[in-house]
Amino acid sequence: MTALTAAAPPRTYPSLRAAWLPMLALCLAFFVEMVDNTLLTIALPTIGRDLGAGTTALQWVTGAYSLTFGGLLLTAGSAADRIGRRRVLLWGLAAFGLVSLGVVLVETPGELVALRAALGVAAAATAPITNSLVFRLFEDQALRMRAMTVMIVVGMSGFVLGPLLGGTALAHVGWQWLLLVNAPVALLAWIGVRAGVAADDPAGLTTDRLDLAGSVLSIATIGLVCYTATSGVEHGWSSPWTGACGAGAVLALVAFVRHERRTAQPMLDLAVFRSGVVRGASIAQAGTSIAMAGLMFGLILHFQYADGWSPVRAGLANLPMILTMVLATPLSEALARRFGHRVACLVGAALLAVSLGGIAWGVELGYLTIAIFMVTFTIGLRTVMTICAVALVDAMPENRTSLGAALNDTAQEVGTSLGTAVVGTLLAVLVTAALPAGTWSTELVTSFFHGERIVYALLAVVVGVVVAGGALTLTGSRSTEEQH
Repeated sequence: MTALTAAAPPRTYPSLRAAWLPMLALCLAFFVEMVDNTLLTIALPTIGRDLGAGTTALQWVTGAYSLTFGGLLLTAGSAADRIGRRRVLLWGLAAFGLVSLGVVLVETPGELVALRAALGVAAAATAPITNSLVFRLFEDQALRMRAMTVMIVVGMSGFVLGPLLGGTALAHVGWQWLLLVNAPVALLAWIGVRAGVAADDPAGLTTDRLDLAGSVLSIATIGLVCYTATSGVEHGWSSPWTGACGAGAVLALVAFVRHERRTAQPMLDLAVFRSGVVRGASIAQAGTSIAMAGLMFGLILHFQYADGWSPVRAGLANLPMILTMVLATPLSEALARRFGHRVACLVGAALLAVSLGGIAWGVELGYLTIAIFMVTFTIGLRTVMTICAVALVDAMPENRTSLGAALNDTAQEVGTSLGTAVVGTLLAVLVTAALPAGTWSTELVTSFFHGERIVYALLAVVVGVVVAGGALTLTGSRSTEEQH
């Protein structure tokens, strides 16, 4: 019995180095969740040929994952705060690995879409909990900030690296391996969490019953918001179907708010939004995701179509963003320490807006100009995302940290859907609705550059206003301990 007690993982760690095992496990889990958002994008033409899938089916190969993932985040976070964060994460990782193995049985587009939807469910059961557990591994606020920074770098790197990893793998193996590799990664993460993360303290969990009606309404609201964005690109924003989905999202949101205000034990206590930190951090996170998803979507088209680069070379073009995410850590932390959260996030908002404006100005000036503004963009992105993630989770009650992480992830997922949808729609309107394969004509490239300038300029204004508006409600403190 003594040996078993001695072997139990500690509840908190004194340093990142001491926490290497749980940090590695949680980072692996978060990486595979994020990379799955974009990994199959590069393989869609191959999947279409192998399975005989049409354009709509291929869109759902990626859309099904995002829809179930985004729709279930709040429910998963709420359940984890009741059942146990570590327990739900272990269940989610096991499901993620086992479902990924099912790709060997896929023979039709519908089966692949169903598999991707199931993967989204499993990912939703892990994403907010990985962030919540990383936060709880440390008591020291500086360590929490650094740990959250590591997670954000890993997660965003996975999002950016997805097309590069997928394109490189497809040169050597079949597309099925892009999903099969999830299984061993999930197993390693499961072992690391089991060995390195302490079991939940019942005192840190809520005893409220699970709000099933609130869960259903939240899934409907977030799912319809994400689907409306997808439908707007596919069917047009003026189509009856898109309008019906948008109206459904509004009605579901109204019903959700009404229910949460009336029920005795709500899934999401709306009183948390009275806190400027929670409200502002959520808004700012949505703004950063609009910026990142919009820029990524536009630049993928820019590099592969306008510049004529291969998928692998286009993926490598994103390296300035990945390197800056790692190297900008001291600068982001210094901004937070020196000026406090509000000012640091306002600086980040300014960097995002100026960088998007710079890319709008430099789309025809070559890769070096774009890469320079990608660096400044990522510094702003890193600063806002790290500060807001830590502040939002820490501002939640002790027994609602998983729900706080879920709020953070939900804001980002909704922002990602909106950013991709808006940029895709604007480019379709300003340039062409159908992107021709092969070498583009000079006229089409010129038209695309013109469309890009308008899109990035508008994005600069929208993102600047949204992120700065969210930042203004944060406190001026240099320590999240003062933000409760």
